[in-house]
Amino acid sequence: MAEWDLIIIGGGPGGYVAALRAAQLGQK
Repeated sequence: MAEWDLIIIGGGPGGYVAALRAAQLGQK
């Protein structure tokens, strides 16, 4: 089973920025 550090709900501008920032910080 996959383990995640963060779940982003929504694919709009806010979700996109949140996903990019989380990736920069090493979240999965």
